[in-house]
Amino acid sequence: MVATRTKSKLTNKDWPRLVKVGRGEVTVYRRKNGYFQIANYDQEGRRRLESCSTEADALERAEQIATRQNEANDLAACMTKSEAMEYANAVQILKPLGVSMIGAATTVAECLKLVGGLIELGDAAKKYAKSYKPTTAKRVSVVVAEMLEVKARDMSTAYVGDLKSRLNKFAADFERDTCNITTAEIQTWIDGKQKLSSQSRANYKRVLFTFFSFAIARGYASENPVKGIDPIKVRNGEVGIFTPLEITRLLSAASEEFLPVLAIGAFAGLRSAEIERLEWSDIQLTEKIIVVGRDKAKTASRRTVPISDNLSEWLSPYANCSGLVWKGTHEQFYDAQQQTAAATGVEADVTTNTAKTEPIVWKANALRHSFISYRLADVKNAAQVALEAGNSPGVINAHYKELVRPSDALAWFAVKPESPRNVLNLAVG
Repeated sequence: MVATRTKSKLTNKDWPRLVKVGRGEVTVYRRKNGYFQIANYDQEGRRRLESCSTEADALERAEQIATRQNEANDLAACMTKSEAMEYANAVQILKPLGVSMIGAATTVAECLKLVGGLIELGDAAKKYAKSYKPTTAKRVSVVVAEMLEVKARDMSTAYVGDLKSRLNKFAADFERDTCNITTAEIQTWIDGKQKLSSQSRANYKRVLFTFFSFAIARGYASENPVKGIDPIKVRNGEVGIFTPLEITRLLSAASEEFLPVLAIGAFAGLRSAEIERLEWSDIQLTEKIIVVGRDKAKTASRRTVPISDNLSEWLSPYANCSGLVWKGTHEQFYDAQQQTAAATGVEADVTTNTAKTEPIVWKANALRHSFISYRLADVKNAAQVALEAGNSPGVINAHYKELVRPSDALAWFAVKPESPRNVLNLAVG
C-alpha cells in the first residue's frame, strides 16, 4: 500500500505532516534548527522522537513506521478467539512487571538469537542475575548537577562551564533516569547536531562519555552507552582565515550586539568560549589590554592580550558598557555568526547598477586563526604570539607560520570603522 505523502518539497503550512499507510499513522515535525523528528513508540509503548537531518529521510522513515503499524493492525483484526485470549493472558502476566507485549517479544527474540533456545535463555538469565549490579534510578538532570558540583572542586571554571553548557542541553532532551538511556538514542541525538562542526560533535561525545563514566562509578548506570557511538572524524584540514576585505564586510554587516564580539575575535584572537565569558570590565581601553582571567581562559591560566589601534577604535563606542560582552546564549552566539555572514550578500540591482555579491561563507574558528596568522606575520615572534593567544610556540610555528604576508598583516590591522555606532542600548549590564 502506498503512503499518502507528497513527494514535492513541503512548505511551512504543511507541518507537522501526517504520513498514512492504511490504518497506520505517523506524525513528522520540522524543527526550527533545520532537522526533522518522527513520532514513534519504543518497546514499552512510550512515545519517542526520532531525528533525521533531511526531509526526504524523515518522510521515508515515517512511511516505514506507518507500514509496520498497518501490518500490525491487519494482523490484530485477523486474530482468532484463542489467539486473542492467549494475548490477553500474556499481557496480564507481564503487567506486574511493567513490560509491554511488544517489549517482551522483541527482547526475547533478540535473546534467543544470542543463546539459541528458551532453556538456554533461562540459564543465561540465572547466570546474569548472579553478576548483575543493581543501579539507583536518578534523573539525568540530577546526576548532571551532582557531577558539576564534584568537578567544580578540582577542575577549572572554564572546564566546568563547558561541561555545564553541553550536559544541560543533554539533560533537557533526556528527562528520565540515567540508567535507561541507550546507545541508539545518544547516536540519534548527536546525529541531530549536523549544524555543528565535527569538532563540536566530538566534544559532545567526549563530555557524554565522561558523564556516564561518572554515573557508573556511583551506581546510576550499569554501562557506558557512549562506547558504542560511531567514531566522529574531526575535519581540521588547513587553517581557515578571513581576508582583510572579508572581515571588513563582516564588520559592516554585524549587529550592534555582535560587532564587539566579532572585533575581539578578529583583532585579539580570543577563543569563542572565552569571549562568551568575557566582561566589559576585562577590557581596559586606557591600558590597551584585555585581561583573560583564569576563570575565563581555556587553559585556566591568566593572560593579557594587547588591544591594537584598530580594535581600540572598534571598541571605544562601547566604553561605558558593563556586564558580559555577549549577553546572548551559547546557541545565539553561533547563530549570530551565520546571520552576519549571510548579511554580507548583496542582490543585483539594475536601477543602481549594483552587481550581485555572494555572501561570505563562515569558516569555523577563522577569527582566531586569522588573528594568529596576521599577528605572527606582523611581529615575527612565535613566543610572543603564543603568550597572547594562550597557546604554545610549537603550535604557532606548526600551523600558522608564513600563511600570510607582512603586507596582508598591515592591511588586516588597518581595518577600522568608517563611522561610530550608536550603542546606547548596550550601556547597561
